[in-house]
Amino acid sequence: MKLIPRCFVAACLALSASASLSAATTAWSGKEFAVDVPGVVGRSDIILHRPNLLPRAALPLGNGRLGVAVWSADGFTAQLNRADTLPRRLSPGQISIPSLAALTSAKDYSARLDLYNGTFEEQGAGIHLKAWVEAETDALVVDVTGLDPHAAQTAVLALWPPRAPQVELRDGLGTLAETWIDNTEPGATGKQFGSLAAVSTAGLKMISSGKDERSVKLAFLPDAAGHFTLRVAAPGYKGEGDAREIAAKALVPVSPEAHAAWWHRFWSRAGLIKVTSADGSGEYMESLRTLFLFTSAAQSGSEFPGSQAGLADMFSSVRDNHNWDPGAYWHWNLRMQVAANLGAGLPELNEPYFRLYRENLSNIEAWTKAHMGGREGICVPETMRFNGPGYEFETWGMDKGGKGVIGLNCDAGSQPYYNARTISTGAEVGYWIWQQYLATGDRKFLEENYPVMAAAARFLLSYEKPGADGLNHTSPTNAHETQWDVKDSILDLCARMTLYRETLEAAQLLHTDAALVPTLEVALKKIPGLPLTQAGKAESLLAADNSEAVIADSYDPAAENHNVENLGLEPVWPWSLVTPDSPLFAVERRTFEQRPYPVKEDWSFDPIQAARLGLGKDMALTLVALTEEYQQYPNGFANWGGEGGEFYIEQIGVVTTALNEALVQDVDGTIRVASAIPPGWDFAGSVWVRGRTKVDVETHHGAVSTVVIEAGTNGPLMIENPWPGETLQVTEHSEHGNHAIQVSGKKLTLHAEAGKDYVLTPEHASMEEFAAVSGSPATAPKHLGKVMLGLAAGN
Repeated sequence: MKLIPRCFVAACLALSASASLSAATTAWSGKEFAVDVPGVVGRSDIILHRPNLLPRAALPLGNGRLGVAVWSADGFTAQLNRADTLPRRLSPGQISIPSLAALTSAKDYSARLDLYNGTFEEQGAGIHLKAWVEAETDALVVDVTGLDPHAAQTAVLALWPPRAPQVELRDGLGTLAETWIDNTEPGATGKQFGSLAAVSTAGLKMISSGKDERSVKLAFLPDAAGHFTLRVAAPGYKGEGDAREIAAKALVPVSPEAHAAWWHRFWSRAGLIKVTSADGSGEYMESLRTLFLFTSAAQSGSEFPGSQAGLADMFSSVRDNHNWDPGAYWHWNLRMQVAANLGAGLPELNEPYFRLYRENLSNIEAWTKAHMGGREGICVPETMRFNGPGYEFETWGMDKGGKGVIGLNCDAGSQPYYNARTISTGAEVGYWIWQQYLATGDRKFLEENYPVMAAAARFLLSYEKPGADGLNHTSPTNAHETQWDVKDSILDLCARMTLYRETLEAAQLLHTDAALVPTLEVALKKIPGLPLTQAGKAESLLAADNSEAVIADSYDPAAENHNVENLGLEPVWPWSLVTPDSPLFAVERRTFEQRPYPVKEDWSFDPIQAARLGLGKDMALTLVALTEEYQQYPNGFANWGGEGGEFYIEQIGVVTTALNEALVQDVDGTIRVASAIPPGWDFAGSVWVRGRTKVDVETHHGAVSTVVIEAGTNGPLMIENPWPGETLQVTEHSEHGNHAIQVSGKKLTLHAEAGKDYVLTPEHASMEEFAAVSGSPATAPKHLGKVMLGLAAGN
């Protein structure tokens, strides 16, 4: 039986009618939304027209567990990184191949980071190198051809002071193994951690070998064809078992085709977006988004999230140097990455994030009881050590005899501090749990993570206090890092409005916590409204007086600011409380226009919030401004501080989420298409929404030309008409044939069936011939103002 739309609901739209509904080429073939995946991904390859000699120009590779930074110093250099070498995230080591200097000094040198195949390739002087990190084993493979078969090659695997590894070299296999106890920092676990790196020249003729206290050196000959393959392993290691045996297993060769197939499967399920623009800015943002998806996959397969403090730690090229506490996680700098993965249809990449909080639940409960006045539930520290305590331990000044800096999070007794009383983080973790569930429909996931939601709700219930107005208030509380110890921060209000409702729905769905449900129902009715003020004014406004109002950071709008955050926009994103249908939507647009800190910091959410507000021009302007200010490395990563080569991934996470939101939004259960397309930008791509549903969209000259809903679940989908004022044709495609119906209205409820596709078109528009979303691999570096992706020839 064919299902067709049967219910239409009118509502006001903040969209203008498109100027033209003329015919357009479409990627819809009548069977699928066709995308040339290798070509579209390849558009974002990073091209080097000269060698990347400095660590700050290193390019990323990885398999989720092992991350690698590769650059051309000493012929070829690669740093090995893991997320489980805690608490300092110590590198397992660096491998260099000095004998390849002829390649990197060649006049005809060129190189490519091939995203579709997950490889780094460089060539020059007749020599060709290909490097990749195997998906199955934690090993870097370096494959080189075009060498003189009689010329010796060298490989050096090394650590640096004050590292003190156990060094072993036997039968062409060299290992560096080290263990340490996590027992010196605040919140230490007392557990043993370690690192292990190994290099092998198996199958090649050894000439000589040697070792010292921190390195091994191998000299060998290529085979008769001038070819060698070097394998460098860095498996997980905590001192248990024989290091040589563990390394030997990781060094067993695996088919290169298996590695390529792993990446091809990844890209086939990722929601890709192609952007074209007259000035190239759209293409640049497309490349940053594709690079984020690549690096997200390459860092997200470990027990712990690969990124902390917004850093791309898994691709560091500066040995063991870390600008922030590498054993602690800043939630603020993870949120955009979680959202980006969801919109791209890659929810599995968020599993380390959820595990971080789920598996530390009892530790966070203990911290809350000890540091937040004995309250029940969890106050999740905004900056949280990997094992749950709310310590942020910075080593600043320790090199000069100081004791470092210790910040306390979720601590009632602390002096006012950046996150001492930021109490909304647990609610946001709960929010993302619910968003992940809505996206996947995975009931088992919800069952496993629901205790985090419930514990966060119980804490907030215990922290709020009744006021004379009959409502419940939170005080003292931080508005994240900006306002300290104020009343009813905007984040607390968003947290309570969102978490209570979602925990209530989850409890009812899972048939659990029957006693908590009525408590949440009552508490929802006693939350104050969002705080209003006028920009630059110290007074709060009544909710009804919003003709010139903006959303304030708290009910103490004149409180001193300690950071440059636009917290008044939090209800728009991430919390999704103010939507296009909300009475405060115009107020939030005004809040954006008058925000106090426009385009500040590489983690600025300006572009995402502009997209949510339907401000496509502002989204593009802020994306470009942030990128020109902070993307200072040719690999697409940002620089916010630290040694050159300590890369920040958070900015391209913002880019990815903003482009997702510009093309498709699913904010309040309503699918909105192309509500923030910048002038002069054309889009073609896919974004995933709730219910495992994918929305495919093409836009041309500011008008939507193609919309396809690929239903992933049975049930109603609310869709806003992409062509306001036009009669809509919905064509259902299934294996049994096609069926079309014309409908009108500003919104429609599509009663979808999983596995079926629904094509939306305006009644009087026509589609030209089928043409897949195509692309060709990049051939040159990309430029955006003063920044670049890749390296151009010359200095």
